[in-house]
Amino acid sequence: MAIIKPFKGIRPPQSFVEEVASRPYDVLNSEEARQEAAGNEKSLYHIIKPEIDFPVGTDEHDEKVYCKAAENFKKFQDKGWLVQDDKEQYYVYAQTMNGKTQYGLVVCASVADYMSGVIKKHELTRRDKEEDRMKHVRINNANIEPVFFAYPDNAVLDIIVHKYTSTKPVYDFIAPGDGFGHQFWIIDEDLDITTITQQFAAMPALYIADGHHRSAAAALVGAEKAKQNPNHKGDEEYNFFMAVCFPANQLTIIDYNRVVKDLNGLTPQTFLATLNKNFTVEEKGIEIYKPQSLHNFALYLEGKWYSLTAKQGIYNDNDPIGVLDVTISSNLILDEILGIKDLRSDKRIDFVGGIRGLGELSRRVDSGEMKIALALYPVSMKQLMDIADSGNIMPPKTTWFEPKLRSGLVIHKLS
Repeated sequence: MAIIKPFKGIRPPQSFVEEVASRPYDVLNSEEARQEAAGNEKSLYHIIKPEIDFPVGTDEHDEKVYCKAAENFKKFQDKGWLVQDDKEQYYVYAQTMNGKTQYGLVVCASVADYMSGVIKKHELTRRDKEEDRMKHVRINNANIEPVFFAYPDNAVLDIIVHKYTSTKPVYDFIAPGDGFGHQFWIIDEDLDITTITQQFAAMPALYIADGHHRSAAAALVGAEKAKQNPNHKGDEEYNFFMAVCFPANQLTIIDYNRVVKDLNGLTPQTFLATLNKNFTVEEKGIEIYKPQSLHNFALYLEGKWYSLTAKQGIYNDNDPIGVLDVTISSNLILDEILGIKDLRSDKRIDFVGGIRGLGELSRRVDSGEMKIALALYPVSMKQLMDIADSGNIMPPKTTWFEPKLRSGLVIHKLS
């Protein structure tokens, strides 16, 4: 049973939304945020990347930087760049990329559901990143940015969403840079609000698609506030955090690829020969080769692409983690041959989201920065949900969702 509730969102007036809205805090560095926010005092980067308001080189984890976030959040409200709605309601947020639109419900999810496992994870989190976001939530007393959930397909919710998205959106714009479309509607009819709450209550689970650290931080701060409140009842606003929930059938996971700096002392010929133990290796030439199916990989080495197909018997179809291509490649190529034991900490490896295209892999190798690139076939939503349901955790850097949620369309205050 998934508990959700409507909330009084804090949003930019329609005339300001394009100036306020930003990319998520974790997809760009401080300098990129500084450049994107240049000349725009209304940019949400002043709240989610407030180090841009300090001299270059200022530590983004300095206490004064967090304080600046809260100062700016108050300023945005004082100046009317962000205004709180009068009524608790749900919202619809649609994203369009490459002609395909996905429709998400913006809700408040339950801290208790996160703690009990009704909200399911598929990745491990790092405590330092959790603590950073916890400080940000604490000092702003708000979830400034939403997390990204998937839910099991639901025909009743589809009908409600379609009812609202058939009308004129409150926001409708193309984001600069990525060119993706963003639309937003308000679900304000009481019967629809009640029905949405009831439909989620019948779901056995929700799934974190993207935003594991934000989810953890929001839930941990909510739990902290509950302990600190001697009159805690359980229905306070801090018991909930903001999420955009999409039906699983609308979501696509794209590839998340690897580049490695060296061959661990091997020559290219020896490396390719060693691969033959567990893979069928085929040279594909200089044209980009894209993995064709599960257990097929694309390798780029010394100006040539290769197809690597995992041989039968080297993976177990009944092992939800072992059957993943990220596991096969991590164990049998990165670890066994290249000596990369820990994907989270080894400095010899880097990761490239599939949104950049396979040409980015060959570019990084051809530049001399990297020695090889390895492209993987993307994980499916069914695999993600099956793994989360089994209580297992995916290896690092397995999933990449696109488009990313635009931040600043709506904010949830914890009191």
